[in-house]
Amino acid sequence: MRRKIITILFIFLLIFPGLVVAQTLADKVQEYHLDNGATVLMVERHDSPTVAAYISFRVGSVNEMSNARGVAHLLEHMLFKGTKTLGTKNYTVEKKILLKIKKVGQKIDFLKNRAETDPQKLQQFRDRLTALQKEHRKLVVKNEFSKIYAENGGVGYNAYTGKDSTTYLINLPANKLELWAAIESDRLQNAVFREFYTERDVVHEERRRSYESSPEGLMYETLLETAYQVHPYRHPVIGWNSDIENLDPDEIRDFFDKYYTPVNMVITLVGDFNSQATLQMVDHYFGKLAPGIPVPPVLDKEPQQKGERRAYINFDAEQQLMIAYHKPTMPQRDDYVFDILMQVLCEGRTSRLYKSLVVEKQLVTDVNVFGAPGSRYDNLMVLSMTPRFGCSCPDIEDAVYLELERLKSEPLSSSELDIARKQIMTSILRGLRGNSGLARMLSSYQTLGDWRYLVDYEKHLNSVTAEDVMNVAKRYLHADNRTVVTLIRGEQN
Repeated sequence: MRRKIITILFIFLLIFPGLVVAQTLADKVQEYHLDNGATVLMVERHDSPTVAAYISFRVGSVNEMSNARGVAHLLEHMLFKGTKTLGTKNYTVEKKILLKIKKVGQKIDFLKNRAETDPQKLQQFRDRLTALQKEHRKLVVKNEFSKIYAENGGVGYNAYTGKDSTTYLINLPANKLELWAAIESDRLQNAVFREFYTERDVVHEERRRSYESSPEGLMYETLLETAYQVHPYRHPVIGWNSDIENLDPDEIRDFFDKYYTPVNMVITLVGDFNSQATLQMVDHYFGKLAPGIPVPPVLDKEPQQKGERRAYINFDAEQQLMIAYHKPTMPQRDDYVFDILMQVLCEGRTSRLYKSLVVEKQLVTDVNVFGAPGSRYDNLMVLSMTPRFGCSCPDIEDAVYLELERLKSEPLSSSELDIARKQIMTSILRGLRGNSGLARMLSSYQTLGDWRYLVDYEKHLNSVTAEDVMNVAKRYLHADNRTVVTLIRGEQN
């Protein structure tokens, strides 16, 4: 095996003046590249006989075509359904039934979208699908992956799909790491997308609960589709209703075969193991996979916004308000400046907006800030607020904009800058302490670009000046770059 081995020792050293707290984090990250293109990141930690194991892919909903939105999210569900050996009582028999189910399901999808379809004929196919699914259930072993992991001490078995990437994770005893490699490599080679149409209905219900019946989900979805006009960040990860109900098993398989491959894969292991022995084991199980093709970049570029955008949602819930501004993403310098700006503006009880809107003016019960919806392409700074009873959203907006104008006209004090930097670094270091936190962070930054972003982060953060914050506020925090979404009860609009 040809190995490109890069061993890096990175050390975070923070000394907090006044607090007399010194905190050092020193971890050696070993980076390997298997012959088929898979990236392996490894950190040995021997204080606990456990390992956090993450597998991430540089593909998410942003990479979907317009005729297959929601495919990455549904694929996440399908990859928990087992393989040719796991999740089945007899795959030889099951395979024949699965083929029949697919043919009938595809026929239903074709007929249901045609105006001239005979409803009685359509119902006959639906009855046939129900009968086949009932027959198929007799051959399925439910949740066999999770049962095997649980029986062997695994915890936190999960997955998540985002705009930019997809990740599968587990924490397990160190002596079960080879079991993980055997299961996960089998899943990538021999995945069986059983119960497809049943799971598609599950995702449809998930969308109803998380978006259509949720004021928070509905607001966030509306915010993205209003702020973005061109870029696929505007689409929900789960897909729109019309997307979900027409997703096809062949589309799922094609997406999986193309992109869930070694050239797009990052394996991250943090915990109690010997790196060289573990690398040989990883190469034995994952090195045999075909390389695949790199995920192509998204060429759609969001045009500069040239005027404020507003959306109102009538919903039977308490008022809510979201305000968003377009901003650059990592590793552009302005993104580091936004980290400071957002910390000062809205993170914690000492932040400017919390003191102004919650404590002094008592206009809202809470105020939050976050970056959304992804990090690979230019994104948004989002402010989210819940008005107090009797307080109006226009008054809250005025108070917010007053604080934003202060950022443009009054430089931050050296004390505010120092506190913001320390708060940000403390949060990062806290996340790096546990095996899973470190694995998650390394995996995330490697799929976005390079895990070494973590190494240089503090240096770039410390270089941000008060003048930088003022200039960024002037360039981005203005009405023409703003999107506002207000949720109110119908009679108030």
